[in-house]
Amino acid sequence: MNRINAVTFAAVLAASLPAAAQHHGTGHGKPAEHATAASPYVGQEKREIKAMSEQEQRGWLEGQGMGLARAAELNGYPGPMHTLELADSIGLSPAQLAASRELMQRHKAEARALGVRLVETERQLDAAFREKRANDTDVERLTAEIAQIQGSIRASHLRTHLAQQRLLSAEQVSAYNRLRGYTQ
Repeated sequence: MNRINAVTFAAVLAASLPAAAQHHGTGHGKPAEHATAASPYVGQEKREIKAMSEQEQRGWLEGQGMGLARAAELNGYPGPMHTLELADSIGLSPAQLAASRELMQRHKAEARALGVRLVETERQLDAAFREKRANDTDVERLTAEIAQIQGSIRASHLRTHLAQQRLLSAEQVSAYNRLRGYTQ
């Protein structure tokens, strides 16, 4: 076992011991008389889709960014929404303004369509468990589909930042980063 795997294993083991002690008793060789540790999930059992809050569903369905493009945003690749908000401050030309608006519209349409697919697939996974018909094959298929859709949504956001950065001059990108508070 290499050093990183050994450290990771030790950390996971150490973190699981207190939880195991709570679950199986007091941790002092005595069984717990009344386990009353409430789950942090209390209340979520009433959700339409258990794995998604209403706010998360709305975010996916509306094509919101939800931090999915931070790798681009924080490394000097502006997004169209904030570029449009800062249009006057960074000196967008009429052509840049039109291209940024068009980019934003295309991206939102793509992200929303993918969001609909994601929410629907999460709904199918939830239904399989709710209806007590979940099986290994369906779980594997649905979670792989969910992961693929989530990856496609993130890629859409990141590609949009790439496209927006190509529409701007280096000076405009610098101004954007300064106005967003990323640089001085």
